[in-house]
Amino acid sequence: MIALYQTIQLVMGVVYFVMLVHIIMSWLINFQVLNLHQPLVAQLWYGLNKLLEPLYDKIRQFLPNTHPLDLAPLVAFIAVIALRNYILPAIFLG
Repeated sequence: MIALYQTIQLVMGVVYFVMLVHIIMSWLINFQVLNLHQPLVAQLWYGLNKLLEPLYDKIRQFLPNTHPLDLAPLVAFIAVIALRNYILPAIFLG
């Protein structure tokens, strides 16, 4: 049971890191610190979008439309933190 818990924790840690990079990159792109005309930045950005947009689309179905402000990444990030730090330890460690 501990091996399963540690595997899930590892996966959740990777998801947490990927989402954190995506959120920070979105800020840096919006404030024009990073430029999507740079090949490495564009490739990383589009790769992260392809990876995370299916998750965000599912969350956007339940959220109200706040057009200029997208709350789906924030909700997903909070859900990952809650899962990783509170829910999974309660389930597996009792």
